[in-house]
Amino acid sequence: MKRTPHSQSPRLRADGLIIHELPDELLVYDKVRDLAHCLNDTAAFVWRACDGQRTPEEIARKLTTQLAVAVPEDVVLLALTQLEEIHLLEQPGTVPASFAGMSRRQVARSLGLTAAVALPLITSILVPTPAQAATCLAPGQPCSPVQLCCTSCNPAAPGGPKCF
Repeated sequence: MKRTPHSQSPRLRADGLIIHELPDELLVYDKVRDLAHCLNDTAAFVWRACDGQRTPEEIARKLTTQLAVAVPEDVVLLALTQLEEIHLLEQPGTVPASFAGMSRRQVARSLGLTAAVALPLITSILVPTPAQAATCLAPGQPCSPVQLCCTSCNPAAPGGPKCF
């Protein structure tokens, strides 16, 4: 899909983030929003390339060289859409409005199998605050493997599992 020229070159957000590099992915913890994001190689590459100077088209050319697979600009635009949604870019609006609603599946269909290996993937989870992480259920409350008791869960309690 041919896109219209972009007025802005995306810039990654660095303030308030903790970044941890792993062999096949990049973990980014957003201290402001208490969210952790796991970026696959493609999404991480695009995010790192967002220096405020390169256009999405230039990032796509650089990614093509890196992966040794033809990567269309749509892959970069998908990554930028995802990065913008999770607030990892400084200025919003770097992705054309016509592209913002496209899903990974729609882009994969338009690209074909060859470039589909380069699709960006970002997984995000909410990180509990220390107070939330320490919260447990009081005695007499219903419990389960995902609802932890301050003491122990009695699975044989009358009326179902209860904390004791």
